[in-house]
Amino acid sequence: MRLILGSASPRRSQILAQIGARIDETRPADIDETPHPGELPRAYCLRMATGKLAAIASGPDELVLTADTTVALGRRILGKPRDAGEAAQFLYMLSGRRHSVITAIAARRGAESWSRCVVTAVRMKRLSDLEVNDYLDCGEWQGKAGGYAIQGRAGAFIPWISGSFTGVMGLPAAETAQVLRAAGVTLGVVEA
Repeated sequence: MRLILGSASPRRSQILAQIGARIDETRPADIDETPHPGELPRAYCLRMATGKLAAIASGPDELVLTADTTVALGRRILGKPRDAGEAAQFLYMLSGRRHSVITAIAARRGAESWSRCVVTAVRMKRLSDLEVNDYLDCGEWQGKAGGYAIQGRAGAFIPWISGSFTGVMGLPAAETAQVLRAAGVTLGVVEA
């Protein structure tokens, strides 16, 4: 069986390698990621992951894995900021507050499919104007849900999480391994 990753994310590739999964090919899906009016963050995230899965053609010997990550402040979805101004708005909204990072994963082989949704609680410290401006200048916010990347410089902004660190990065390792095993993937030994 061939493992197809429906994402161009280097972080997702790294996390799959970390759990011993060998990616045979990447096929990113191009779908409309606009939330529906009144859509709740968890339902939105799962709809995105399964929508990406539906958009990727595959053969009978291929397992396709997709994921979507979003940041939720209450019922509000903070997706990928369009520009530095929106990234600043997101960072100030999250500053000094607890929020949720939701990652949904979906997999399909033939007519069978699997999905999981993982929610991690995250607290961001209160950010100064200097911290926000320095972070915006580094550009790391680009393409990141909520306008930050916990595995990068923004890790210094996060004093506490409850849940999956790799889920906040974009792919929850333990739950992804469970889905892959359920789909019949044998995970290899990870060399140190």
